[in-house]
Amino acid sequence: MSKGLIYAISISLERGQLKKEVHEANLIENYGIENDGHAGNWSRQITCLNWFSVQKANIEHNLNIGPGDFAENILIDGLDLSNLIVGNRISLATDVVLEITQIGKEDHPSIVSRTFGISLLPSEGLFCKVINGGKIRKRDSVEIIPF
Repeated sequence: MSKGLIYAISISLERGQLKKEVHEANLIENYGIENDGHAGNWSRQITCLNWFSVQKANIEHNLNIGPGDFAENILIDGLDLSNLIVGNRISLATDVVLEITQIGKEDHPSIVSRTFGISLLPSEGLFCKVINGGKIRKRDSVEIIPF
């Protein structure tokens, strides 16, 4: 089983804003990240994105986008996320578990696309709900839980 790392964790107090990087976060079961505007009892509590995709977008579009700028909560480094499907589970740190509920979303003129002219969440965003909560920190391990 391959392992990756949490490259960054980002939150925003309200929806429709770019997110700001934090060193650690508390994930609450069936709610999301404490103090994040997207938390709640719904299917898109947390958004994950591949750090490699952000780097690729920076090169291809001559940008300098960093953690939270694509409005993602968790940037994951060192894992190929492209083959994951709805229902896959991701383990963070030692005991936090996310379940993928949606891949991508409707592309609308968001703060991200208006600011940078590009958005990765419509095509690559992994929208998740928290199955098992706990604390996560930058550089914690990330693993795909096999079906």
